[in-house]
Order: sequence, then structure tokens, then C-alpha cells
Amino acid sequence: MEKFIINGGKRLKGEVAVSGSKNVALKALVAACLTDEKVTIENIPLISDFMVMAEIIRDLGGTVVIRDHEAEVWVRKFKKSKIPLDKAAQIRTSSMFLAPLLARTNEAIVPNPGGCRIGARPIDRTIEGLKKMGARISYNSKDGYFHAKANNLLGTTYYFDKNTHTGTETLILSAVLAKGKTVLENAACEPEIDQLIEILNKMGARIKRTKSRTIIIIGVKKLHGATFRIKPDRNEIITFAIAAVITNGDVLVKGAQDADLLSFLKMFKKAEGCFEKKKDGIRFYSSNNLLPTQVATSNHPGFMTDWQGPWAVLMTKAKGESAIHETVYENRFGYVNELLRMGAKIEYFNPIVKDAKKTYNFNTKDDKKEYFHAIKIHGPLTLHNAILTISDLRAGATLVLAALAAKGESVVFGVEHLDRGYEKFEQRLRKLGAQIKRVAV
Repeated sequence: MEKFIINGGKRLKGEVAVSGSKNVALKALVAACLTDEKVTIENIPLISDFMVMAEIIRDLGGTVVIRDHEAEVWVRKFKKSKIPLDKAAQIRTSSMFLAPLLARTNEAIVPNPGGCRIGARPIDRTIEGLKKMGARISYNSKDGYFHAKANNLLGTTYYFDKNTHTGTETLILSAVLAKGKTVLENAACEPEIDQLIEILNKMGARIKRTKSRTIIIIGVKKLHGATFRIKPDRNEIITFAIAAVITNGDVLVKGAQDADLLSFLKMFKKAEGCFEKKKDGIRFYSSNNLLPTQVATSNHPGFMTDWQGPWAVLMTKAKGESAIHETVYENRFGYVNELLRMGAKIEYFNPIVKDAKKTYNFNTKDDKKEYFHAIKIHGPLTLHNAILTISDLRAGATLVLAALAAKGESVVFGVEHLDRGYEKFEQRLRKLGAQIKRVAV
């Protein structure tokens, strides 16, 4: 167990490089298990989630060699079809091993996945899609495992009732070696999914988008090895962008590309945040007159749910009342009580919506009366120091941002959550001028 001690109020200035995308790197590891040839993944983030996924592959009989920011993955043959419970409990993407295990062993025994608790996050759409492809799947509540079998997965047409990033990717991974054509309708369309498609096609798959939310996969008999490079992480980019502005700083985020950040930059511009596109990235710098905004999270190409926590910190600096409406997860304001302890003026509320099933991406049966789906933020104000506890990865980034902008010394517990998605976070912040150190508890 470790904690951060942060002396806030220091202006951040300089250049920072972001890591490869977490949400691509983890899925690339699963993709590499679809072939018995060597796969090389470049620009990987050295984060704990990646290491857990690598350990799962090793436990299944594969080889993963990590050199600097490059991983070589080679799964000549699976030695078992069961994912270790302790590893799966740490990470949600463990459920995606259903695809390579069914394709290459005709069996998969996978625990109900863990990871950040930011909502119910069921994998029912994934299971339903796999069943339609011919898999026989049952859940044993006594051992906590999904037990799946399939002699051969078959192509099918499947419509997602709700947008699901992980579900779309798992069915793509399952369909590449299935017999026949698979059509995924109302599929998620995040840039990370398109990068996974590029990776698989480079390995010999036949996948294409015919419309923004329709993906067609023609099954092939075999995939081969390949080498590919992971693009920069969008969540890291916006984290450093907001860090620059709330500390009255000036930071060039190297590798940032506006094409994957359009919804963020549009709202950032509306708030009169300052940025400048450069050849090697995007420069973000302080704005003396931030304006309040009304934000509703949504699926790509909308405002990403992972951005709403950092955005809430930014809006504490805006003059007036801002609002954030979370529509992707039913319970994702876990960081708000911590901000209130720092002097933030935030109110919970539930907006009036005409059609909850249409408005919200989560299963409405998972909603509860005590959950709030929106907040109002009143600014501008200067946060003060506090003792803080991180509850999940993105909430962790939010609280670190708040501590960087606050007056005085804050202590942030639960740093292990941040290590799941940010490589050497405090070291990179220190290079920009932050006073932050990691201390054992």
C-alpha cells in the first residue's frame, strides 16, 4: 500500500509524453492469443493492468516477454482453459479470453470479471452474442465462473441493444476465426476498437466497418504473427491537459492528436480553455476566464465517461454553474464526496428524462434510488488540502488533479488504483513542476 503526498498550487510547465493506450494494449494481448505465432506489441504502457493480463497468458501456457515498452507474445498452445480466479478478480478484460480459448481449445472457464467498481458493468451482451454464435454457456454462482463450450463458433448477425465497448471487441475477437460471416449491428465505434480491428487485420483477419456502427467479419481459418504499435492514450492526454489549465500552467502533451479528441476539444473550447495544435502534439495552457458548461457523457463520438471526473475539477475554476450528466454508468460520482471535503460546491441531482431506457446506456434494472446521475458545480473557487481516498482508476486521476490545484498539502491513499492505468504518473508530474511524492503506508 502506498500514498501520494501532494503540495498543491504549483504551476505545471513543460513537455510530457503519454503512454500507449491502456484500452488497446490489453485487448492486443488477447488478440495475440488467437494465433500460435509470435506477436510483437510496441509502445505498451507499463501499468499493473497490463502485467496482470500478461500473467494470465503465462498461466494459460503462453510466453510474454517485456523489454522496455515492447511485449512479445507467443501462445503455441494453451495448456489449460481456465482463468485463475485471483487474476480475473483484478481486471475486467479477463472475460475477453473467452474468444481465444473457445477458438483454440473449444472450452473456456472464465470468472465473472473484476476491475473498477463504477457500476454494474454486466457482460450479458457478450454472453448473449457468443450463444448466438453457437457457444454453450452457463454461469455457476457457486464457483463464480462462466463455463463455455463450442466445437466451432459460427458467424451470425447480432444487434447490441446498448453500446458496449468490451462486448463489441469480444465478439470481434470471437468472430475472426468463426465459420462464415458475422455482422455486428449497433456496435461501439470508439477509436480504440478501430485500432483493434487494424491489429487483427494485420494478423490476417477480414474485418471492416460498413457504417459507423456496423462491423462485418469474415471468418478465416488461421491468423499469423505480426508487429504493431499502440497509439497514445486519450485519457492520459486529457488528464495532463486539465492539469495544465487548473494550475495556471503551460504543457505540451506530445503525441496528442486532435482527431481522437474532437468532443473534448469542442467542449474545452466552449469553456474558453486554451490549446494550440503543434506538429508533435497539443499545447494546453491556462485560461483566466473559464466559462461554465453543460456536459452529458455518451458513447463515441460523444464526451467520454472517463473524462467527467477531471472535467468536474476543471469546472470548479469556471465562473458560474456547470452541470455534468452521466448517462453511461448508473453510479459514477464516487469522487464527489472527496471533492466536497476539499471545499468544492457540488450538488447531486437527477435530471428529468423522457425515456430512461433510451437516454441511459446502462441497464435500467441496475439503477437504484440512492444513485444520482448528474451534478451541479459552482465556481470559481480554490480547493483546499485534504486527506483523500481513491475508489477507482479515473476517480484517482480526478483526486490527484484536485490536489495539484488545491492550496496546502494533501495526502492521497489508494495509489494502486492509479497504477492500473498511469505509468510513473508522479514522476512525469514532477518533471512538469508538481510537488508530489510516493510514500509507503
